[in-house]
Amino acid sequence: MNLAQRRSPGHGYTDARCSLPVVLACLALLAGCARSDDSTAAMLLRGKAVYDAQCAVCHGAKLEGQPDWQQRRADGRLPAPPHDETGHTWHHPDQVLFEITKHGVQRFAGAGYQSDMPAYEGRLSDDDIRAVLAWIKSRWPEAAQRRQAQIDMASRRTPER
Repeated sequence: MNLAQRRSPGHGYTDARCSLPVVLACLALLAGCARSDDSTAAMLLRGKAVYDAQCAVCHGAKLEGQPDWQQRRADGRLPAPPHDETGHTWHHPDQVLFEITKHGVQRFAGAGYQSDMPAYEGRLSDDDIRAVLAWIKSRWPEAAQRRQAQIDMASRRTPER
């Protein structure tokens, strides 16, 4: 008996021709995972590059923020907060972080709120903003990442008012 004449499933043997599509499907899935890892790595590299060019001057090369970031300066503005786990960035859902970056803090704090952080609409693409946020999040300890993911999921379940 050749491989193509093996007994059917349930009888202890399979047709070798049937297993080839299964193997190919598994390989395609694995290749997709590799591409996914590659695209994630590429996104994080892009995010770091954009962060270094646009954000690090105020928020710090190591996400540490400016000193005394919770104390208003003489001009009434707050220094740039850290984006590491010591700050409050991880306390916000993804959409809020995206909108603050794209449209400015005033969108959430009110039109009269004074901030040195510019809105990046027209300066950064949406993909650049997502890449920066992904890179920032990748630097947090696992516990902060988990907590922020919970906050994000809860915000997605909350109906808009």
